Amino acid sequence: MAKKLQAIRGMNDILPAESSSWQYVEQIIRQLQAAYGYHEIRTPIVESTDLFKRSIGEVTDIVEKEMYTFDDRNGDSLTLRPEGTASCVRAAIEHGLIFNQIQRMWYMGPMFRHERPQKGRYRQFHQLGVEAFGMQGPDIDAELIIMTFRLWQMLGIDNVVRLEVNSLGTTESRTRYREALVEYLNQYKDQLDEDSVRRLSSNPLRILDSKDPQTQAVLNGAPVLTEFLDETSKAHFDQLLAILDQANIRYQINPKLVRGLDYYCDTVFEWITDELGAQGTVCAGGRYDGLVTQLGGKPTPAVGFAMGLERLILMLESLNKIPDAAKQQVDVALLGVGDVSGYSLTVAEKIRSVLPMLRLQTQCGGSSFKSLMKRADKSGASVALIIGESEHEQQQVTLKWLRADKPQQTLDFDQLIAELEKL
Repeated sequence: MAKKLQAIRGMNDILPAESSSWQYVEQIIRQLQAAYGYHEIRTPIVESTDLFKRSIGEVTDIVEKEMYTFDDRNGDSLTLRPEGTASCVRAAIEHGLIFNQIQRMWYMGPMFRHERPQKGRYRQFHQLGVEAFGMQGPDIDAELIIMTFRLWQMLGIDNVVRLEVNSLGTTESRTRYREALVEYLNQYKDQLDEDSVRRLSSNPLRILDSKDPQTQAVLNGAPVLTEFLDETSKAHFDQLLAILDQANIRYQINPKLVRGLDYYCDTVFEWITDELGAQGTVCAGGRYDGLVTQLGGKPTPAVGFAMGLERLILMLESLNKIPDAAKQQVDVALLGVGDVSGYSLTVAEKIRSVLPMLRLQTQCGGSSFKSLMKRADKSGASVALIIGESEHEQQQVTLKWLRADKPQQTLDFDQLIAELEKL
């Protein structure tokens, strides 16, 4: 027997019953981005492998372990994008969008990482990313944080997320801090977990993010990054906090917050929840002023954030924050009973022309009236429109309420439209 075909592990189907939740969140995201004057960019799913090695860093877990990389027929090394910022920056440089210009962009789509699948974390996952270029001050950092808070308010989850912020300073200050951190940790090397020992020589700042309790106990006495900031970075961070205070955005300074990608500097932030178990980060971002130069562009200040949509939707569903109206995919079910299919489809098109926002589903297939009514009820529609031989002859439609205790009516077209406008 042929092997049963299934989706690849960690790459999941989004079924029709689930897609309404996704559409609800995506619609709010699009509304939010328009409200802040950000413009959508769509980049390829496949990029040159070198793009991610140069941007993310060759000694990060993503590049070392998680990327889907392959050689194409020309022998070029290509990679399914593991994150969106590098692609956005590459596109902006290639098309001349950011040199001496201000740009606000956002994107949404699938990313790919080969890691152990678990609830809320998959090998193909969907991400919202927002990037702002050409603005140096802390006000744009604050705007992105405020934007995310407004999103939580729009989704009704602002009371179950909390903000953590930190400053990574400049490359020079991080280098000084890295040396001090390595010197300190080498004294306790035998108490560190295996991953942290490996990172001591490659990416020691990532040790701060270790989940190992014994390593965290060692880190309690480690030097703190904020003590190594230069005056410019300190002023940037202080101004950011002052703006957040004025905007009534509550936050906690977390000196161990570093983010996992090499390109970050100065501001970094995460929105965290206790509603998702171990996968507590809902949104993360920060400033990456050196990345444009790193990828071949002119020096350009930049800041952005990203959030995984699977985790966000998982949390919304667990908290019952997806409205019933968003889950309802059909407003009206139209039934043609008997030999009236041509007329019933014509009526359906006339209704759609007058009420283009109405979600009308025709119950096709030539089944019995009882079967058609069962299908109409299962569709979730509020009303059924019934067209039989009698309605056909009289050029009318019978309207039957499926979710309300109202009398059935047989109406002409104008009367029908008047009723449907009330839905």
